[in-house]
Amino acid sequence: KRVEQVATPIDLPFYNEEMFTPEWIEEEDPGYDAIHTIADFTFINQEGDSITQDYFDNKVYVANFFFTVCPSVCPKMTANLHRVQEAYENDERVKIISHTVMPWMDSVSRLKDYAYAKGINSNQWQLVTGEKEEIYTLARTSYFADEGFGKTVTDVTDFLHTEKVILIDQKRRIRGVYNGTIPLEMKR
Repeated sequence: KRVEQVATPIDLPFYNEEMFTPEWIEEEDPGYDAIHTIADFTFINQEGDSITQDYFDNKVYVANFFFTVCPSVCPKMTANLHRVQEAYENDERVKIISHTVMPWMDSVSRLKDYAYAKGINSNQWQLVTGEKEEIYTLARTSYFADEGFGKTVTDVTDFLHTEKVILIDQKRRIRGVYNGTIPLEMKR
């Protein structure tokens, strides 16, 4: 028998810059209204539907960046995100979005095949594709999601690859950053 999970309130920090320095900001703080938020976006999901930030309004969601032919990091992240999907499968307040970093290869049909093969529920987990520059800009400027493979990223089109999974709150603010390849991090 499956036991329904009840979340315990946790005082999570906000993350306002790419160094992911945690900041605890109270509502009364003058900087509260200036907390970094994820920019507007429009992508196409594995079902061929347009997905915008409105889909995630008033929802908690986790975001990551992957590609379907990735041989190492991405399969681990997908398996660990699948645990999140299973834990919250009956909770409409929790969603997942995975942005492809190879949109020239990851077509809607390829994303749909990948979703089917990995047991991804399209009611909860969106695999999205779109224009490379839009995905990469959103990743780097909104999610702060690029390690740059130990080099300084000088061009928005430099290949993006990261194992980060980013927790976003109901107001599109970053509240957690986790290593998506580690099961314990996904449990957190």
